[in-house]
Amino acid sequence: MKAKFICPLIVVRDMEVSRRFFEKMLGQEVEYDFGGNISFRGGFAIHRMSHFASLTGNSDIIFNSNNAELYFESTELVELRDELVRSGIHFIHDIVDQPWKQQVMRFYDPDGHIIEVGEPLNYTARRLSAEGLSEDQISLTMGVPPESVSVWLSNEAPDNSG
Repeated sequence: MKAKFICPLIVVRDMEVSRRFFEKMLGQEVEYDFGGNISFRGGFAIHRMSHFASLTGNSDIIFNSNNAELYFESTELVELRDELVRSGIHFIHDIVDQPWKQQVMRFYDPDGHIIEVGEPLNYTARRLSAEGLSEDQISLTMGVPPESVSVWLSNEAPDNSG
């Protein structure tokens, strides 16, 4: 093994503002708080800009670059969207259907990083089934194996939502 991937890390201007955003708005739990660097149980970390720059020797940090996003899932998209709207978050777009029919929304965190929140794929499959699509039609629409759809539509499908 050459290197094991651990997690993405994003640089933030204000740790408290960003921490509050990820904890309060997206329900993330802090796993480790090292002061200038916080790791969340969801598998990503935030790092205070000044500390990160001192470690790398490079203070040329660019925000709002629109070149990456952090992806989350929620079964409560409408409620989360409404809470984000009330908090003044800047949206890229409201809840929309992706080509594979998963409902998602995208917005910026306090530092201009793109955040995407989508419904879990098992919820997409269940929604499409409730709309009258057969398992084969759902498989074709979503571009996933029929076996996955069958599991998602069964009562045994894990609830992988946040």
